[in-house]
Amino acid sequence: MSYSFEYIDIILLAMIAGFIFLRLRGILGKKSGFEEDINQSFPHETPVVKTDVKLNADTFDDNAKKEFLKGAQIAYETIVTSFSEGKLKDIKSLLGKEVYDQFDQAVKDRKSKNLSSNTTFIGINSAEIKNHEQNKNMLEVTVEFVSEIISHIKDKENKTVSGDPEKIKKVHDIWKFSKDSRSVNPNWVLIDTQA
Repeated sequence: MSYSFEYIDIILLAMIAGFIFLRLRGILGKKSGFEEDINQSFPHETPVVKTDVKLNADTFDDNAKKEFLKGAQIAYETIVTSFSEGKLKDIKSLLGKEVYDQFDQAVKDRKSKNLSSNTTFIGINSAEIKNHEQNKNMLEVTVEFVSEIISHIKDKENKTVSGDPEKIKKVHDIWKFSKDSRSVNPNWVLIDTQA
């Protein structure tokens, strides 16, 4: 008689284990085959910005503006996040010499004070071309970005010393991009920033 209770115990434990497994699977989910590769979501390469649109001060039409703004928005997000992470080598080709030197100095100052910048880029609310001109062979476009970012700076004890890790702030930036019209390089470079 005691043998029949042992089998019932085993069956009961198997049912409980099966129930727990099904509940965990329902809560945690399962692979469906539609997951994105995390390496594709966060590339470490500088994105190639499509700039085959012919631009000069006279023919900067709506299509050219749309194409330029697409690339400028990609560059904006890439530059902001790479600067925050201190990965200037990833964006060097997108920065003019003066801007690169300023960013490099800011990153070095942060490191010398044992501070780390943490930025979560929420998105760009608007990007608007404020000015476009051609000075000799240099094409220059000024863009006003309005974006939302969570940004804070931590010290070596991991305490927040500036900003708020939970508050989304609206950021207004005016960036000037430049390109040599004679160059075969399709990339525009950031030559000036204003907050």
